[in-house]
Amino acid sequence: MIKDLESYRDIFLAENIMNGDFIGFYTREFYCLDNFSAFKFEFGGKVFQTVEHAYQSYKFIHTAPEIAKQIIESNSPHDAKKIADLNKDKVDPNWQNINIELMEKLLRAKMEQNPTVKEKLLKTKGHLICEDSPKDSFWGIGPNRDGRNELGKLWMKLRDEINKS
Repeated sequence: MIKDLESYRDIFLAENIMNGDFIGFYTREFYCLDNFSAFKFEFGGKVFQTVEHAYQSYKFIHTAPEIAKQIIESNSPHDAKKIADLNKDKVDPNWQNINIELMEKLLRAKMEQNPTVKEKLLKTKGHLICEDSPKDSFWGIGPNRDGRNELGKLWMKLRDEINKS
């Protein structure tokens, strides 16, 4: 159990955005919830070093399998993202219709295969979970702290499912 949950919160966000009722996970105590954190898992018959490797590779699984393979074999989640960004023109045209559903499946696989991740997720209790990335306004809260926070929403959905079972 976390002894002092307050010490792990982003003070700016806690005071100015959610009145102290959320947990950020971008490079802090709850970093294991981040897609770049190194928790291997199996999905779709392949082993991935991180969720980022899996997510970025699936952008190309049908349209450019050689790029998907290069991403899976890349040395870091940063490299996986860089390879994907350099090949944006080859992303599956249906990607925006499936990306959130796929991410939920990837997060579930990561959590189910890594007890530490599940344990940390449950320690967030009923707090709002935010990917407090200063860059990503879709998966996180972005530079203006008003992003969609889709990743945080998925983690909360998974946490709620665990708590109901």
